[in-house]
Amino acid sequence: MVRSHTDSTAFKIQEVRQNEVPKGREGKHKKTIEQLLERIDQLAPGAALKVPLAGLPATKANIRAALNRAVHKRGVAVATSSDSSNLYIWKAAKGKS
Repeated sequence: MVRSHTDSTAFKIQEVRQNEVPKGREGKHKKTIEQLLERIDQLAPGAALKVPLAGLPATKANIRAALNRAVHKRGVAVATSSDSSNLYIWKAAKGKS
């Protein structure tokens, strides 16, 4: 059962069943970031990933932001760079991401 209440000065608020409420945050880019993290873990020293921007499911800025959140959560240091067609990602020394 969904009930709505509107007020002339407020936004629309709905009531939903508790079992309909999402329990965890699964970001929109979770699969992409998981793939990147897996590849980063396998990188040899001095190597970088070259990721075509055209193959990304979102903007370069959104992927970088999601990657940044994920690596900080894992305690991994990475650095990124980009050109007009690719995003480059490599392991960085701690504190130099």
